[in-house]
Amino acid sequence: MDRLTLERRQVWIYLAAIAGGLALGGTRPGIAPYLETLLWPVLVVLLYATFVQVPLLHIRDAFRERRFVLAAMIGNFVLIPLVVWLMLQWLPDDPVLHLGVLLVLLVPCIDWFITFAQLGRGNAARAVAVTPLNLLAQLLLLPVYLWLMLPAADFSAALQAEDMLPAALTLIGLPLLASVFTEYWIEAKAARTVWRDRLGWWPVPLLAVVVFLIAGAQVGAVRNAGPVLLIVLPVFAGFLLAAALIARLLTRVLRLPMDSGRTLAFSLGTRNSFVVLPFALALPDGWETAAVIVVFQSLVELFGMVFYLWWVPDRLFKATSVAVTETENL
Repeated sequence: MDRLTLERRQVWIYLAAIAGGLALGGTRPGIAPYLETLLWPVLVVLLYATFVQVPLLHIRDAFRERRFVLAAMIGNFVLIPLVVWLMLQWLPDDPVLHLGVLLVLLVPCIDWFITFAQLGRGNAARAVAVTPLNLLAQLLLLPVYLWLMLPAADFSAALQAEDMLPAALTLIGLPLLASVFTEYWIEAKAARTVWRDRLGWWPVPLLAVVVFLIAGAQVGAVRNAGPVLLIVLPVFAGFLLAAALIARLLTRVLRLPMDSGRTLAFSLGTRNSFVVLPFALALPDGWETAAVIVVFQSLVELFGMVFYLWWVPDRLFKATSVAVTETENL
């Protein structure tokens, strides 16, 4: 089995992992503390393997296609946050629910978005080039968005500095720094590029282990989250539709080629649950449902990507023969 086949089947792998975790946690509740202890190092390795795939040393490459970068930045960090804020107005007044939705919908994906953009006949080179910008911008802007969109009392109660800062430094900062040093090491010799490809196999199985551990350690939270998940399901589905339509609008306004428009649609439609999951797991007691919402959104998104792979290239961004020729000439 090649890596692309593994990534195509990842949703079934995650569902099996969640079912296995719930079964283990339900039959052996005493194992939960051990699963929680194991979760954190696995999550660090997952983020490291993910960050290694992001060409942070080549951030300048993103600016070679300025119109596409402009579209990605406006879409991901202006229009999408506005849509998410509007969606909050239709949700019940539940701070845990609001925080879970905000955490997972405000930040763009930096990993499987590239795979889906390639499968959806997008421009893989532009997808890779824009990922460092997406990663750095979301790390800087996420706290600002949360401060603006959450009531002050909820923001202070959930996002306590003594909990969030260690999580950010340990679970985000260390893997990010290690990935930069790894990229330097890989690029020092051409023969070492094989290591990036090998690390590219890690995210899917590691994420399966992460969701297995979360399900096993948080059986009670998962069970209690059932009504909440039914509420957010149409929100996550509606988000996928809105994101693709925003991409279509930006493509027309900025006159992007069709392959760039498809790439933009996958960038706006996929969210970065990897990066926000540590913050959700570090929330104080009583906020556990936020982490369940983050994981649930990932599953909804993966099923949505199956729809995207048909809708985006064959309907929403269907290229005429003339458009195809113009794209190839670019």
